[in-house]
Amino acid sequence: MESEMQEKTGLIVGDDGALRCFWRGSDELYGSYHDQEWGRPVDDDRRLFEKICLEGFQSGLSWLTILRKRENFRAAFAGFDFHEVARFTDKDVERLLDDKGIVRHRGKIESVINNAKRAIELVDEAGSLAAWFWKFEPGPGERPARVDYPTLVANPTTPTSTLISKELKKRGWTFVGPTTVYAFMQAMGLVNDHIEGCICRASVEEARQRFRRPR
Repeated sequence: MESEMQEKTGLIVGDDGALRCFWRGSDELYGSYHDQEWGRPVDDDRRLFEKICLEGFQSGLSWLTILRKRENFRAAFAGFDFHEVARFTDKDVERLLDDKGIVRHRGKIESVINNAKRAIELVDEAGSLAAWFWKFEPGPGERPARVDYPTLVANPTTPTSTLISKELKKRGWTFVGPTTVYAFMQAMGLVNDHIEGCICRASVEEARQRFRRPR
């Protein structure tokens, strides 16, 4: 019955009896990420930079794989301080390629260093990464009337994520395709994609209502 409900609604029943998004699963780390982080609005530039970089690393892998390595990534990339990462050299690339705690993909490692330089330029342009990203927050008319499982599965990208991807690529960012960008938007609270019926949907929406959009 539970698997049938998940297939129809995209919801699973937790140990506490509450309904949550299907991807939450039973892993404790994934559970805390779903309940405490995903979808809650973020305006901290370092966290925004970290997330879009980790989404790039996630391409072709599961997010749980990245989540389990997140602290290793933070240690390897100077806490995702993009001013610091922008100064990384070829020697750092070789160091990171020897780091078994992260995903050792040369293109993705070099992308983080490149994107750190581009992030500094974006701050010069907009004042902060937060101000730049949040100006793309979709209005109510751009959002589905109901965030249910079929809608979520059918829309791995949106016109907004495609636009952001295009704008970032125009500025020289890499590994920022529309699917990657939409996952970033979902995680950082630019949209609330907790499925209707998920115990976290209402609290995330309340957090979004209280959130002061950066300018």
